[in-house]
Amino acid sequence: MTRKLGDLEVSTIGLGFMSFVNPPDADEEKQATAVVDEAIDLGITFFDTADVYGPEHSEILLGRAIRGRRDNLVIATKFGNTLDRTGLDSSPAYIRSAVEASLRRLGTDHIDLYYQHRVDPAVPIEDTVGALAELVAAGKIRHIGLSEPGPQTLRRAHAVHPITAIQNEWSLFSRQIEESTLPIARELGIGIVPYSPLGRGWLTGGVRSRADLSGRRLAHPRFAEEVFATNRRLADEVAEIAATVGAEPGQVALAWVLSRGDDVVPIPGTRHPAYLRSNVRARDVSLSPEHLGRLEAIAPRVAGERALRPQNIGVEAPLPAGVTA
Repeated sequence: MTRKLGDLEVSTIGLGFMSFVNPPDADEEKQATAVVDEAIDLGITFFDTADVYGPEHSEILLGRAIRGRRDNLVIATKFGNTLDRTGLDSSPAYIRSAVEASLRRLGTDHIDLYYQHRVDPAVPIEDTVGALAELVAAGKIRHIGLSEPGPQTLRRAHAVHPITAIQNEWSLFSRQIEESTLPIARELGIGIVPYSPLGRGWLTGGVRSRADLSGRRLAHPRFAEEVFATNRRLADEVAEIAATVGAEPGQVALAWVLSRGDDVVPIPGTRHPAYLRSNVRARDVSLSPEHLGRLEAIAPRVAGERALRPQNIGVEAPLPAGVTA
């Protein structure tokens, strides 16, 4: 089962590799390879990572895991967050160095989909996409993407070189993309790759108390003590619908995302083959108009901000010197 992001054909569901951020020792490599092997066997061809995950470790592990099976896969990665996590850099010079490093870590001669990870407020998008277009011409990347662009930045970028996909947070708990960016993407024929389609874990039904959390999620606004009970009740509503259709809560959440259109390809992340198998079965979940109506009513009641930090979400790139809007 496949879908199209622009003219790029990918599996209906991809695999996000953000959870593989530990140093690539033998145990970590074994686990990464097991998940990738299972994904490929299940028909997943679309794998998503970034240079800053780890940093660098995720790309290294994915590159090792796909060794010998690269030809039929679509590999996406990202640039723009400096690896020391101190800022953003989407200057042409930085892009040229970043792509070479990612190619080396991934062990490949090209990247299928190369995203700007966040809009750099210091660099006009025309300069950034111009540099990416040169990489397309050189065969180092094949398609260009943007992650969390502002709507007008997306339009300006597409005018320089076709943008194949945008990667935005989109789930039953996070629907801001629908307000302004989604209509422009569809007008321009740009595909949508939702990240965190399971609401950062809320929609799996596995979070019952804050004791179930660890790491960054403990500090995330939607898991804060003052909003926890509200959001758990909403997650329970998804679980109730799942019970009526004989599915798991996460499968219903993914089925809802998939129902948004044939240009939508979510990339749930996991380290575990069992969870991966569960996610893939979302392709077979059928939601009635009644179920969809109940699910549609959830987002307005979600409590807490969707991001721990703004991270340049929806920021518009500056105009080139001498140009006014």
